[in-house]
Amino acid sequence: MTNPSDLLDSTAPPPDVPGKLSSRDRTVIGVLLVSTFVVILNETIMSVALPVLLTDLQVEASVGQWLTAGFLLTMSVVIPVTGFLIRRVPTRLLYGIAMSLFSAGTLIAALAPGFAVLLVGRVVQAGGTAIMLPLLMTTVMTLVPPARRGALMGNISIVISVAPAVGPTVSGLVLSVLGWRFMFWLVLPIALVALVLGLRRMVDIGEPSHTPIDVPSIVLSALGFGGLVYGLSTIGESAGGTSEVFVWISFAIGIAGLAAFVARQIVLQRTDRALLDLRTFRSRTFTIATVMMMLMMATLLGAIILLPIYLQSVLMLTPLDTGLLLLPGGLLMGLLGPIVGRLYDRFGARALLVPGTVATSAALWSTTMFGVSTPVALVLGFHLLLSIGLAFALTPLFTAGLGAVAPHLYSYGSAIFGTTQQLAGAAGVALLVSVLSVRAADLAGQGASLVEQTAGGVHTAFVVAAVLSVFAVAGSFFFGRKAVEGAGAPVVAAH
Repeated sequence: MTNPSDLLDSTAPPPDVPGKLSSRDRTVIGVLLVSTFVVILNETIMSVALPVLLTDLQVEASVGQWLTAGFLLTMSVVIPVTGFLIRRVPTRLLYGIAMSLFSAGTLIAALAPGFAVLLVGRVVQAGGTAIMLPLLMTTVMTLVPPARRGALMGNISIVISVAPAVGPTVSGLVLSVLGWRFMFWLVLPIALVALVLGLRRMVDIGEPSHTPIDVPSIVLSALGFGGLVYGLSTIGESAGGTSEVFVWISFAIGIAGLAAFVARQIVLQRTDRALLDLRTFRSRTFTIATVMMMLMMATLLGAIILLPIYLQSVLMLTPLDTGLLLLPGGLLMGLLGPIVGRLYDRFGARALLVPGTVATSAALWSTTMFGVSTPVALVLGFHLLLSIGLAFALTPLFTAGLGAVAPHLYSYGSAIFGTTQQLAGAAGVALLVSVLSVRAADLAGQGASLVEQTAGGVHTAFVVAAVLSVFAVAGSFFFGRKAVEGAGAPVVAAH
């Protein structure tokens, strides 16, 4: 079996060379990269399979959407706690907990006799998934010298981009030959191998703290983030009546819970007991990076949801064809990841963010020309340009944002990035799906066909996404010109 450290740099010098990673450190990061790829792949294979699951399990769409909403809710509740867990729990033990939860959830889902058990499996999976990416980001920021962080973050961008791109394609292939359960049976052995290999190779990073966990903060975090994500995830599903009441109640609970959570963290962080330390926002670069990441995720995840709807409901492509069409863009983004990382190490964030956000915005504006007879080649071109823009934007945002905070706040910064991405993604999907629904209903009243309604709704939603992307372009100019953000931050060695 390939050693995960080979994924990073098989020609790395010995550990005594200043500024270079030791073989042990490369192995730790390699194991985390493989494991994160597996859990992100699992997130995206469900998108194409949902209609098949609804038919096979004989449940309505309003019930079936909980397979996605429940996953998002669990992520939004667990991720804010990961900053505390990474500081409190030894790295090897936390990794074992995360991958054990994910593997157990995958097994439950594969064996599920009905919808309720499948939902339980998805929730257990989400518990493990929520820990992995913050753990990977924090480990990289802790072990890797500032001058090499861009290159390593480029490898992370491969995981973040290729796994979602491969997911729908794998799902389409599996569903075309086998049943939906085999999506989980396919992932399970990979997860188990990653778990065993990780427990053998993983070492503890830094010294764990012994700060007691603040239970009220967990409750407030669950109410705040959970309430907001639930409201945002279901707002696009509500067309009126009682459902809207529950959506607004969810928003009210979420806003109140989040306000109370923030107030409590401000008090607790004075004695270093915060569940999510908000002193990370004292860094201007981190704050701008967080806002830009939220803005891009809101527009881009919403747009990525719109694209399969357009391809399948307007251009009449099959789910497998849709997955294959999205594959080249994801692979291109993965190939660009290491290149962008090395460019970041040399030129810094702004030099990459400006062209990256401009390319992203140009791609989104090009979708406003999509209609009922748009050639598939033009849609492919849009997705390739979007992938190039993302490749040049995400790595600098992650690296510059986290690199600008104090080392002892890395775990909290990673958790904040993860939490705000969940909120922004849910908000983007809710906004654009709602715009699509309103415009489609308006066209229906004018006597348009179903295809024309969907095409018109997608067009209007893409216009909204394109307008929002302009703000991301403006934000890219607020980053400094220095080559490496956070270059003065010390690196904490593994023990």
